[in-house]
Amino acid sequence: MALEEGARSCLLRFRHRLEQDIKPSYLMDHMVSDGVLTGDEEERIRTQPTRKDQAVALLELLLRKDNRAYISFYNAMIKEAYNDLANLLHHDLPRVLPEAHLHSSDCCTPYVQAVLSEGGVPQRPVVFVSRPELVNRVREKLYRLQKEPGWVTVFGMAGSGKSILAAEAARHHRLIEECFPGGIHWLSIGQLDKPDLLVKIQSLCFRLEQSLDSQSLHRTPNTLDEAKERLRFLMLRRYPRALLILDDIWDISVLKAFDLQCRILLTTRNRSLTDSVSGAKHQVEVESGLDEKKGLEILALYTDNKLHGLPEEARSIVRECKGSPLVMSLIGALLREKPNRWSYYLRQLQQKQFKRIRKSSSYDYDALDQAMAASIEVLPDDHRELYKDLTVLEKDSKVPAKVLSVLWDLEPEEVEDILEEFVNKSLLFVDSHNKPYLYYLHDLQLDFLVEQNRTQLESLHNKVVHQYQQHYRDGPPTSGDEECLYWIRFLTHHMAKANLIQELYSLMFSLDWISTKAQLMGPAYLINDYMEYGPVLDKENCEVRSQFQEFLSLNGHQLEQRPFPDVVQLALSQPHTSEVYRQALLQARDRARAGKLYFEWLNKSSVESLSRLVIHPHQGSIYAACFSQDGAKVASSGASKTLKVFKSTSGEKLAEIQAHDDEVLCCAFSPDDRLLATCSSDRKVKVWNVERAMLLRVFEEEHEEQVNHCQFTNTTQRLLLATCSNDNFLNVKLWNLNKPSSQNTMFGHFMPVNHCCFSPDDTYVSTSSNDGTVKLFQVSSANEWKTISVRDAFAESDEEVLVKCSTWTADGKRIICAARNAALVFDVETSEMLLEIRTNRLSTVQYCHACPTSNLLALAFSNYAVELWDLEANKKMADCSGHLSWVQRVQFSADGSQLLSCSDDQTVRLWETKKVHTSSAVCLKRDSDVLFNEEAIVVSAADNCNRLQVRDGRTGSVLFQSEEKSSRIRCTCMCRRPPAVALGQEDGTVQVLEVPSGKLLCTLLGHTKTVLHCRFSQNGQTLITSSEDTTLRVWRWQSGECKVLQGHKEQVRRFCLLAADARLLSWSFDGTVMMWDLESGEKLQDIEAHRGAAILSCDLSPDASFFATTSADMTAKLWHCESWQCVHTLSGHQDCVRSCRFSWDSRRLATGDDNGEIRLWRVKDGSLLRICSREGKDGMDSLHGGWVTDLHFSPDDSLLVSTGGYIKWWDVDKGEALQTFFPTGTALKRIHVSADFSTFVTIDSVGILYILQRVL
Repeated sequence: MALEEGARSCLLRFRHRLEQDIKPSYLMDHMVSDGVLTGDEEERIRTQPTRKDQAVALLELLLRKDNRAYISFYNAMIKEAYNDLANLLHHDLPRVLPEAHLHSSDCCTPYVQAVLSEGGVPQRPVVFVSRPELVNRVREKLYRLQKEPGWVTVFGMAGSGKSILAAEAARHHRLIEECFPGGIHWLSIGQLDKPDLLVKIQSLCFRLEQSLDSQSLHRTPNTLDEAKERLRFLMLRRYPRALLILDDIWDISVLKAFDLQCRILLTTRNRSLTDSVSGAKHQVEVESGLDEKKGLEILALYTDNKLHGLPEEARSIVRECKGSPLVMSLIGALLREKPNRWSYYLRQLQQKQFKRIRKSSSYDYDALDQAMAASIEVLPDDHRELYKDLTVLEKDSKVPAKVLSVLWDLEPEEVEDILEEFVNKSLLFVDSHNKPYLYYLHDLQLDFLVEQNRTQLESLHNKVVHQYQQHYRDGPPTSGDEECLYWIRFLTHHMAKANLIQELYSLMFSLDWISTKAQLMGPAYLINDYMEYGPVLDKENCEVRSQFQEFLSLNGHQLEQRPFPDVVQLALSQPHTSEVYRQALLQARDRARAGKLYFEWLNKSSVESLSRLVIHPHQGSIYAACFSQDGAKVASSGASKTLKVFKSTSGEKLAEIQAHDDEVLCCAFSPDDRLLATCSSDRKVKVWNVERAMLLRVFEEEHEEQVNHCQFTNTTQRLLLATCSNDNFLNVKLWNLNKPSSQNTMFGHFMPVNHCCFSPDDTYVSTSSNDGTVKLFQVSSANEWKTISVRDAFAESDEEVLVKCSTWTADGKRIICAARNAALVFDVETSEMLLEIRTNRLSTVQYCHACPTSNLLALAFSNYAVELWDLEANKKMADCSGHLSWVQRVQFSADGSQLLSCSDDQTVRLWETKKVHTSSAVCLKRDSDVLFNEEAIVVSAADNCNRLQVRDGRTGSVLFQSEEKSSRIRCTCMCRRPPAVALGQEDGTVQVLEVPSGKLLCTLLGHTKTVLHCRFSQNGQTLITSSEDTTLRVWRWQSGECKVLQGHKEQVRRFCLLAADARLLSWSFDGTVMMWDLESGEKLQDIEAHRGAAILSCDLSPDASFFATTSADMTAKLWHCESWQCVHTLSGHQDCVRSCRFSWDSRRLATGDDNGEIRLWRVKDGSLLRICSREGKDGMDSLHGGWVTDLHFSPDDSLLVSTGGYIKWWDVDKGEALQTFFPTGTALKRIHVSADFSTFVTIDSVGILYILQRVL
């Protein structure tokens, strides 16, 4: 069969790149093994004189071969780590193979190899014994996932071969083609905590996204919830019919991270793990040992014997090994080297000379211990000591030979020989997928070593750290190879285990270490370190540990950027009291002396968190927190399985209860504050006495899935408790605490119910479900009263609508529902939607709560935010910033005076409603003006309450604030003499106010539409304004005299003054530029600079010889001021050219476009000098994080500053970025620069003011 046309075209298209990079000798080994290349063909290619000639010959041959050869070539590149080149061929990988090949005996076709290799599924072990009956049972269960998602659990004792069985079951052509055409993706789990799990899911998401187009790349998720959402999207939308294999799952909470309604095969020792997840479930039990025949097969394979040729002792050895594949492999490896020792090894197993250590384990370790002891005993003495050093390895970690070369102080080649000996004796495993090879121990082998050497663990880890310090005296490795990555990942682990507390403290509280580890591994591993070793670090200084952890949590998304950001610059934005800031300032000053650029955020103290109290009650995410009715206490619960109660005034702990066997998802006070109810993933509901922290009642029989929410009635008149769960049918229940079983069950939802709550008068209970509805049930009868279809509000999308929660207004007439990125307000009587609060599409509303005493609504978001909205005005009233991860719950106190929020960042924050409502939402608009007066910096800008503010830039203090204006303020400018500020409004009104008194000096009427720009003349007597009404006006503002400059046909966004304020240059969206005489108002020049395209910016050269225009037509033009002739058209930008600026010597022009690209041009001849560095374009971003909106040269023209999504400083001669400042928001409009280029002022999209000063 000839090569498919798509595959042939792909080879031809990328032929040149393949010829440049591949080493044919490596690839041909695999292709010969696959049977697609003959020995003669290989020899003909090898005789070519150079590597490139060999590559040319191999590709010529490949083009004449069939689909199997193409797939084999692809597999070979994967195995030899040519991942980038393999990705080029992946799209055209043939899917159909010849029928004869399809039905090969084990169905392990090249297509299967390609799918499994790409998904990270392990290869067959060297000694492989087939277990067809078990394999077929697993495949039969997998076929049941063809039409619906679900779980197949392969369970059995440790060492029973579950992982090999799972991999073998997936090695089947028809199964993949019919059931899992989206691929098979393997993830090794093991015993993980949540930070490690986050890293695992991050790597899986990255692997899945690599196979998609570049537009699908996202920044790495920074929280477990973000990662779960990303994986859910990928598995359901991009790989809807893929199989995810989770190997070695131990913990229910880990498994829940993969409860995504997709197809999953998992291996575990605990058969009941899937009881807590939703979906169809199938199980296959792996017997604890192989039968005698299979055991004999393993020994026969190792010793190169036929079954009938095995000695009599073989059967006894199999019995003593209790059928364990791992133990028999150890004994088989020993017998391969010493084939005459059958009796000797049998006696060792029978005599059980090795002391049994792990008596409490469910796994019978006797046979393993004997086999391990026997295998180690035959090692030479020096190698036995080296093997002991492997005790320090972490479970599920793989180590390259180079790391052990450092540890053992031996040459790498010598180390590889020793490791090969360990592998041959089955004392060690090798992952040959990687180059270089990686080595690892089975969990059982590592358990054995740890128990054997328990008293020496500290000294063994100490040896690792000592050898590392000797080898890397000049600093940590930064090469990014496997050796480097091992040290960077595990050095902190070894220090902690060695009890080297001071060394661990010095390392982890170092910005240099943060920079190195984050750059090589991303921030998740770092944050994990601070959580894992927090108790150790806190002994030295808990405040410093908290400061470093908060710095990483706040800036984790920046540490994912490429090119990698300057950690010192990021750290300079930390509070002045932080150790992170102190270190950063010292380093910045030191590096500044060598010419490096750093900028300090002078007014950062004015951007404060308004939370009244921050409490860290739990280790792990906090899923629920609630006020007592009197507001004096707060209860919280979460991933730690505990319930805690503390004072709302101080955070003092009042009670701590180990409440459940799994995560506690909700807690609620009774209306008299005497009781607390909790519900959990363990499917139980419990009621506690608050004062005595005593369990009163357990309801555990009726909910069969996790219980998501619980709430008491609002009064004690008829005390009931409502609960809801992930059950498919019986998912909402009402409990009378005096009865052992539920009083009522509400029927109606057939999908999980996330939330339930009573109406203010306890007449109804509302339920919010994954079916996209909110249902209202009558409490007295448990009958459904009505259904509100929330999903209808999202009819434009075909994605499922999960209703997270609902809340009632105080009068009981409206109900608010949270779904996706919106909060929807419905009339209870009519079910009509009254109001829709839509938010950022990239975040979801996690929870909502209506204030019992006002019209305020609190919203909790996945983007770490808490917002307050006025339901009557449909207006956001406040932003409550401070959380560092997903906010899971918000609640007002009963009197509405307080608000609490809890988050995955392990904190509960309490806010004073009035303080937050009146101050936290005050942020500035981006249209601003700045005066630099020696040391003083004065900023004027409108705030989001439509008041004009004049602020002291250094302190952030408000010097003057106007009353709220009736029409939106769109522009502002300041005058030095007389001290005044002007503002232009949307209705065309212009006002001039005295500073700092705020006295209204004049109101100027004349514009009929929005005033877009205003500017005072140098002497302060004249004010010029431009407008959407197509005119400019020149005001003698003190007298009210006005000249109208008419001529433009569309809005005039900006203008500039020149020739000592005698002339004015204006430009418009109509594509024209005009010159005006200010005194007479006469139009001096008029040109159509960009025919039919809007002019977006204009600049005049300092020597007044030229002016430049930029346009939406993707060009910039240079014009001569005297002749008004276009001297150069500057082409090359691929998007609208948004900004331009001349250098101070008038010899260069910088232009910036909407794709974030900046170009530097020579004015004299219009030639392109350079394009500022293209490196670092984010997959979802432009080159600059957004449009390039402003540009400024330094006085000596050596530096350039630009604004877009962030601020960048450039080396003009080299076109290289020297520094980047990342604001909290994005979309910077303009930057104001002091005359000496030392101070920079801007406002971001969320209204934060930045005064940046260069560190000297």
